[in-house]
Amino acid sequence: MTKSLFPGFDGLMSLSRREGVDVRPTLLRVLTDLYVQSSTHSDDEQRQFVELAMRLIDQVDDATRAAVKARLAIYPSTPAPIMQKLGLSAAQEGRRVPLAREIPVAPPAPSPVRTPTEAEQRMASNMAMQPKDAAEIHDMFFHAGASERALILHNLAQTPLKAAPRIPTVRAKRAIQILEMAAIAGDVENFTFELGDSLILPSRVAAQIVDDASGEALAVAARALDMPSPVFQRILLFFKPEIGNSVTDVYRLSRLYDRLSDRSALVLLAAWRGSTLAVTRAKYQPSLHDSDRQRARAGASQTRPGVQPGSAPAVRTGTDGSDR
Repeated sequence: MTKSLFPGFDGLMSLSRREGVDVRPTLLRVLTDLYVQSSTHSDDEQRQFVELAMRLIDQVDDATRAAVKARLAIYPSTPAPIMQKLGLSAAQEGRRVPLAREIPVAPPAPSPVRTPTEAEQRMASNMAMQPKDAAEIHDMFFHAGASERALILHNLAQTPLKAAPRIPTVRAKRAIQILEMAAIAGDVENFTFELGDSLILPSRVAAQIVDDASGEALAVAARALDMPSPVFQRILLFFKPEIGNSVTDVYRLSRLYDRLSDRSALVLLAAWRGSTLAVTRAKYQPSLHDSDRQRARAGASQTRPGVQPGSAPAVRTGTDGSDR
């Protein structure tokens, strides 16, 4: 089970000890979630889970260990070695297994108030992005390679172009929960719909982000929602198996995500939104030009009548009042 899903497991573990991105908490949570999805397991599946989980339990933080313990405490087929490792008691018939205590969440520390720098004030200027510029940034990003995309994102942090406003916190948290559940279930349709709805993107752009094979577009969308890094890693492993099975890609995108600034993501989000207006204008521009030309031709060919409708023709008279 786990070997087929994570053929590069040993490579991820090795790099996790050497690199700055620690994916071990993510791996343990993913392994546990996969294991408890099935009510029964073969001996080989159980052996693999015990082997991999035992290696990770001692190497993760207390919050991850407590979350895994809570999941396995209510699972009836938790292997005995794991139960012993986590200090769980074997369930007895007719007796409910006690749930793990809820982990207290410390209140967030207030952000220190400081005066924005000159560069930050310049970045926050109201230089709105024109649809043509938005379309160029959109196309440039999706046509670029991985290294070029990283450079584009770095440069976007310095541009004076106006960024998209932040997604409201309550809406973003709800979207993150839905996206993670859809990713675990492999539900591409709901994942794409929720991504587009939460980021206010048309379905065409949302599908382009989800279908992007390299993964940077998904990282930008996740950063625009302020998604926690472990959740983004889980989505990569569940929802993007072509990336999750590659040790190099997992670490490349994890490093990119941790270094990606909120401003870069929100400027690109503004470009994604604005590119739709450019496409719409280009679609209807020929018909608008044709209508203008037709109206111009009609105006030129129309002559002014000498006599207004409903009026009698003028009659000229001589000085004596007689007709001539």
